[in-house]
Amino acid sequence: MATIAITPDQDLISCEMFIAAPPDRVFQAITDPRQLLQWWGQKEMYRTTKFETDVRAHGKWMSAGVGVSGDNFQVTGEYLEVDPPRLLVYTWCASWTGDLTTTVRWELAPHAEGTQVKVRHSGFAGNADAAKAHGQGWERVLSWVQAFVEKGQTVDTRG
Repeated sequence: MATIAITPDQDLISCEMFIAAPPDRVFQAITDPRQLLQWWGQKEMYRTTKFETDVRAHGKWMSAGVGVSGDNFQVTGEYLEVDPPRLLVYTWCASWTGDLTTTVRWELAPHAEGTQVKVRHSGFAGNADAAKAHGQGWERVLSWVQAFVEKGQTVDTRG
């Protein structure tokens, strides 16, 4: 299970989780659009229908999907740092947060028989509601990638 913390100023969400797979496998799961489509989303919540990635510094990325209510969403950004398989940093601009652009940092470190995953999502600038919602979101996302990498579970097969 992921551990989640939000700084007192509501600017930074920190998440950590151990995944029983090597860092290169986790890195593939979080950067390959074919794999992302398989695990990112949840029945009766939302489904991601499109991922595009250009995984290099200054490359763009985009995710689109539909919520259970039928509302479309999109998240876009730019890769700031790419150092496979240990570091991925990108901007995050979600259609549901207006013009708020934040930064996501994935750190993947070999640990025992797998990978210690750290996600830092910053730039909420005291927006407590957005920070809380994204913190809950990252907790789900980390559990989804863990289930996919460790057990091959997808949006359609996860319980």
